[in-house]
Amino acid sequence: MNEPADLTVPSLGTRTVTSPLNLNTTSGDEIANFVEDSERLLMDATLKSFRRHCDAGTEPVSFEKAGPRAKIYFDPSKVKAAIVTCGGLCPGLNNVIRSLVAQLWFRYGVRSIFGIRYGFQGFIPDFGHSMLELSPALVGEIHELGGTILGSSRGSQDIGAIVDSLERLNVRVLFTVGGDGTLRGAQAIFEEITRRGLKIAVVGVPKTIDNDIPYISRTFGYDTAVDMATLAIRSAHVEAQGAPNGVGVVKLMGRHSGYIACSAALAMREVNLVLVPEQRFDLEGERGILTFLQQRLEARGHAVVVVAEGAGQDLFDATTGRDASGNVKLQNIGRFLSDRIKAHFKELGWEINLKYIDPSYIIRAAPANSKDAIFCGNLAEHAVHAAMAGKTGIVVGLWHDKFTHVPLLTATQGRKLVDLEGALWRSTLESTGQPPILHD
Repeated sequence: MNEPADLTVPSLGTRTVTSPLNLNTTSGDEIANFVEDSERLLMDATLKSFRRHCDAGTEPVSFEKAGPRAKIYFDPSKVKAAIVTCGGLCPGLNNVIRSLVAQLWFRYGVRSIFGIRYGFQGFIPDFGHSMLELSPALVGEIHELGGTILGSSRGSQDIGAIVDSLERLNVRVLFTVGGDGTLRGAQAIFEEITRRGLKIAVVGVPKTIDNDIPYISRTFGYDTAVDMATLAIRSAHVEAQGAPNGVGVVKLMGRHSGYIACSAALAMREVNLVLVPEQRFDLEGERGILTFLQQRLEARGHAVVVVAEGAGQDLFDATTGRDASGNVKLQNIGRFLSDRIKAHFKELGWEINLKYIDPSYIIRAAPANSKDAIFCGNLAEHAVHAAMAGKTGIVVGLWHDKFTHVPLLTATQGRKLVDLEGALWRSTLESTGQPPILHD
């Protein structure tokens, strides 16, 4: 991944309020320490990068380390916070809401926390969505459920009207929980707040099953999605083995990036062909996937194919417009492949038994697994620490297993993609046995 142009973290101003957290800066006393703004985490921790910067006399690119600050910007007894969840459903949303409320309430003593209903629509009076007043009692058991108690929505809303609403409510801390579209909206809100000279912190929590936000190594919901996808692959494998010339086709989420497809295939190790948006492939020809599947069935009598939803879109003649979030509506590559595979083998006079599985909405609505639950709690804690310290225009990230502050502008520049020359794709190819090139 290319080095970002700027990782400077915006701040609302000088911090003068003593943190209510019972921490210190003394090492070796068995009490956790506050984090200084000067603590940084290298983006590229390789020796090659270190030597390059030493030779050039330059400072390596680094992220600001997340964590609690000894001095904070807001007086917890007076601040009002708001939480909004946007975009598609994702495992862990309720975990994040619950942990944000718990951290604000119990650790900082914030007693005024608004839950904005149905995404950014909830800020717009014309939609008529009521707010929730959040408390530990209200959110006590929501982490056991999938989805979000606040509801969600897609589509852009008037940024000026959103900031007007924040002013009317006297909200000083806004947590936006969502993926790339939500973070772009949060950036626009931050810019409007800055233009008006308001003192409102905007902090994002990165949610996307696709795991495609740049400069963030993992987003919440991804691990649970891989778990659920693995179950679908297991079913496809059983079906394929249970019939002569059995073929299982599983379509998984991944609009632009094939992380779920690769990771689920590696978790199951029974997949014979993985198709991702990052790699072009042909249907016909010596290197086409139909030829590969034919060879696989001749050799083993069954096959399992995993395809990410954004793969192979170039095979369709036309697009189908855009959704409410502005994304190009994808053609159903899973159904398309299934039909073409059936037609190909029918022309050969082969009888095949193909089963097509699309677990997308089952995955999205699932509650978080244990790993995601822990991760959601950690992200929420660091988001609250950042907001109370007056950090703004950022999303909490993870890099080299350490939590970071990433400017929203940086996190919304492009997408993180599977590197076709990297370790993940190499391992995927070694597991499936498929050729590295699937096109002429």
